[in-house]
Amino acid sequence: MRKLNIDIESFSSVNLTKSGVYKYAESEDFDVLLFAYAVDDGDEQVVDLARGETIPQEIIDAIKDDAVLKWAFNAQFERVCLSRYLGVHLNPSAWRCTMVWSAYMGLPLSLEGVGAVLGLDEQKLKTGKEFIRYFCVPCHPTKTNGHRTRNFFYHDEDKWIQFKAYNKRDVVVEMAIANKLNKFQVPDFIWDEYVLDQSINDRGIQIDRTFVQQAIQIDEQNRCLLLAEQQRLTNLENPNSVKQLSQWLNDQGLDVSSLDKKAVNTLLETTTGTVNRVLQLRQQLAKSSVKKYKAMQDVACKDNRCRGMFQFLGANRTGRFSGRLVQLQNLPQNHISDLKEARALVKQGNMEALSILYNDTSNVLSELIRTAFIPNGLFYVVDFSAIEARVIAWLAKETWREDLFKQGGDIYCMSASQMFGVPVEKHGVNSELRQKGKIAELACGYGGSVGALTAMGALEMGLKQEELQPLVNAWRGSNPKIVQLWWAVDKCVKETVKERSITRTHGITFSYQSGMLFIHLPSGRKLTYIKPRIGENTFGGESVTYEGVGATKKWERIESYGPKFVENIVQAIARDILMYAMKNLKDYQIVAHVHDEVIIEATNASLDDICRIMSQVPLWATGLILDADGYTCEFYKKD
Repeated sequence: MRKLNIDIESFSSVNLTKSGVYKYAESEDFDVLLFAYAVDDGDEQVVDLARGETIPQEIIDAIKDDAVLKWAFNAQFERVCLSRYLGVHLNPSAWRCTMVWSAYMGLPLSLEGVGAVLGLDEQKLKTGKEFIRYFCVPCHPTKTNGHRTRNFFYHDEDKWIQFKAYNKRDVVVEMAIANKLNKFQVPDFIWDEYVLDQSINDRGIQIDRTFVQQAIQIDEQNRCLLLAEQQRLTNLENPNSVKQLSQWLNDQGLDVSSLDKKAVNTLLETTTGTVNRVLQLRQQLAKSSVKKYKAMQDVACKDNRCRGMFQFLGANRTGRFSGRLVQLQNLPQNHISDLKEARALVKQGNMEALSILYNDTSNVLSELIRTAFIPNGLFYVVDFSAIEARVIAWLAKETWREDLFKQGGDIYCMSASQMFGVPVEKHGVNSELRQKGKIAELACGYGGSVGALTAMGALEMGLKQEELQPLVNAWRGSNPKIVQLWWAVDKCVKETVKERSITRTHGITFSYQSGMLFIHLPSGRKLTYIKPRIGENTFGGESVTYEGVGATKKWERIESYGPKFVENIVQAIARDILMYAMKNLKDYQIVAHVHDEVIIEATNASLDDICRIMSQVPLWATGLILDADGYTCEFYKKD
């Protein structure tokens, strides 16, 4: 036996969507109901475990044997569940994931979605959700069902027979996907990366459960006080209602069409007295980031570690990681100077001291979210400095930028200096302008113009409307090689799609095969664009469109052009560099990673060594100037 395709159906009272598979499988009532499998692409079999059937011993041996490759769609689910069921830790190195293969090919991250896009003869059965709701999660006790809290196979024999067919079909579809993608194999080094990703997900990151519980309690108390004050000031039954509060504000002489964050911030600048206070309360009540504390509670396992928070190749266009569950990728920044003291007050449940010392308890709780993560020992937090700016400078050979990086200069400070005509130092003179320089870099680096600057908050940061276009012109004028890179890539993509030819520019190769555009990265990884074709953009010009998961989260036709493809390429290369660094750091206990940052848990490591390893440049990126910096902390924070 060389290969084993697996799909299981299971029961747990833990909510899989909210808590993730690790806590789901840890539940006392967790059970595997059905086990479908196929050996070496042979006939599919279903073992009805709920009825007392047993998995053949040779299959159990194969599951435990690292020499036999186990395949499943979203293999993490099967591996973690079977680890619990069999009472062993199944090594991720012996597992392969059809979902990862699909993601590598630019396909959806759902079995149903992949089957539909590939036009498989046999699709995932759409009735599955009904069976899962019936057999796999607790049911609501009613008089009709005899007040039971769970449905077993004997409660509906017909449904159970269909459920077994559904389980079997999933294995059929998984093998059909593999067969369809057979000539586009995932490189071995990508599977090595997947194994590392699974190890990090298995390890998890620890939370301070007492601190989290107290934060949730303080938030609930604080919300009650804020709502009571808002009710007293407005005499509204529910001032949290957008409709009721909008009407109240209109009655106070304000023309209110929206109460979103941006609209409330604008109104706060022009109002005073009671109206201003009501808007402040609205702003504090609207903070959604504190929900992350509850997410931590939902996800944390019995040992207080949150697991399964990273989706390998989750970002379809670039192959970057996506966040799951607690979503570390969008945590609020922390700016309060006495972070440790504020954190201690929350852990003590001292809401009175918090309200006296800080004007906005909601904001304090928001800024303390990161600090809920704690290490056994210390956290070593290391990240790359301006990684995308360095990669695009290296690709385009924009030498003045490379010289700046060689001298240890800060690209964001330099951009801010150009924008505002004053010297800007990261932790020195005019340091508050550095963020504006960063926004200009991010907005203009991939072809963005006035609209991109506006979307990134340029006007709110003090820039004037009439300054934006000159700023864009100045940025492009000082970065001519990056502009050349945009349009060289644009030309190659269009030529490849039109003529089905291989083109090259700036060390990047473009090819076309079987209805797909491939962009070959220096690392050896490929970006895939499904069914590309030449179309016309809204300005009447020529553009490239392809099929993918769009902004609506649905499979649709997406329009792109040179600078956008460059953005994909640069972010993909930055991702590959992060992955290279993580592989080099595999002997350390990596517990999390956020964008271009790695978080290591250790008791006695060398920060300098970790920074040095992070700064190593892969052979395929010779000439790239990397820099990594870091800090240690007794709880997670932004330095």
